[in-house]
Amino acid sequence: MTQAKSQSRTSLDRFTPINLQKPIQDDAWSSIFKPPPNETVEEKSERIARQQEAQRISREIDESILESKKLFDKKKKAIKVLLLGQAESGKSTMLRNFQLAFCPTYFHGEALIWKTIIQLNLIGSVKKLLSIVEDELEISGPRSRSPTGSTSTSLSDHHRRTRMRLLPLLSMETNLTRQLLPEHYDPSRTPEICVRAGSGWKTVLEKVTLERRVPPTGQRRPMTSDGRSKDDPTLVLAASKDDIISLWEDQVIREVLRRRGVRLEDSPGFFLNDTARIATVDYEPTEADIVRARLRTFGVEEHRFLQDNGSEWYIYDVGGSRSMRPQWVPYFDDVQAIIFLAPLAFNQVLDEDRQVNRLEDSIYLWKEVCANPLLARANIILFLNKMDILRKTLAAGIRVETYVPSYGSTPNDVENVTKYFKEKFRAYHKRLSPRARTFFCHETSAIDTKATQAVLAGVRDGILRHHLEELNVI
Repeated sequence: MTQAKSQSRTSLDRFTPINLQKPIQDDAWSSIFKPPPNETVEEKSERIARQQEAQRISREIDESILESKKLFDKKKKAIKVLLLGQAESGKSTMLRNFQLAFCPTYFHGEALIWKTIIQLNLIGSVKKLLSIVEDELEISGPRSRSPTGSTSTSLSDHHRRTRMRLLPLLSMETNLTRQLLPEHYDPSRTPEICVRAGSGWKTVLEKVTLERRVPPTGQRRPMTSDGRSKDDPTLVLAASKDDIISLWEDQVIREVLRRRGVRLEDSPGFFLNDTARIATVDYEPTEADIVRARLRTFGVEEHRFLQDNGSEWYIYDVGGSRSMRPQWVPYFDDVQAIIFLAPLAFNQVLDEDRQVNRLEDSIYLWKEVCANPLLARANIILFLNKMDILRKTLAAGIRVETYVPSYGSTPNDVENVTKYFKEKFRAYHKRLSPRARTFFCHETSAIDTKATQAVLAGVRDGILRHHLEELNVI
């Protein structure tokens, strides 16, 4: 038995782990963190401090990765909506309707910013008006006479003097646009105020606006008794109010615009009819003014909404110009719905290509969106927008057949015109969609805030219901 125990002990010794027989050689990590020989107390303190700092940074990185993952997972469950359409289709206006409908206090802290934008919109309309007056005055020069000896226009020295008094307004628009878009600013290429998405333009505009009211310390600038800078748009517009109203309401000017086929009232950001209210020192923008304000945006803007029911929404407003459309694709992934805005502007052309009809471009873009396989699971909701402008256009006697020969002799009224184009959009939606889906269509006028917000409430409920069905919640 003693012999058996001896043999067993020998067997155990044979299988004893090597680390019990001799120490392991230091690995690479051990050699890195091993204290150097002859280390002083100060060197040891520094080494330990470095190790603790490295551990702190490592923990922060791990926490940041974990937080990013949580945000990603949360955003993945959120409802994402794309606002699509060509430039000037009303996307930004519709977005502001969303903001007012679902976040009523959204603009309460931005009144000063939107006041400046609205003032610039008014100045932009005056600029277009003065350009036409200038052209007409050149035509009426001493060398420009008709065969009968009379001048080809009826503008007078009164119009010339009014134009001269209003010219100081134009430099304000140029200066502010240059501050908002400092990179490669060219007034000939950027005739209206515009900003880049994500550029912090609201902060810049607020700063510039406040500086006009209270100039920086050390700068001398002509000031008024109430502490305003004399180049404040509020003061200059107030001083120009009577001239603006006189020029806009002048029947001779109206005749010139009619003869040239210019309808400024159909332009985005049109406020000439509101001059008496806006061109005052105590003007404060209404919610309807903010919705109507025109501000051209380059790039893609993301807007987050948190609903009362706890649902989280992300709405993406993308630039609609042709050069911007390739940037849409990254936002097509995992989107629940698309709101596609198509103004029935059958008699207008694109600003970027005067050879392309605006409505024809909308239909082309609609076909591309419907056929895109990345959007096969997304609901596409069509908004036939700017119905107010369509009504005015048809009331002016402009015939659809002139611009869309296929319309033929169908009655030239709102009901039939809307039905004709609605069926066109419906047919392409059914034929080109990669999978069967319901056709949704609404007739809207984005500047009619109450009616539009009622439509958006229904659209929101429909999108939410579709989203819950996709998640198998209902």
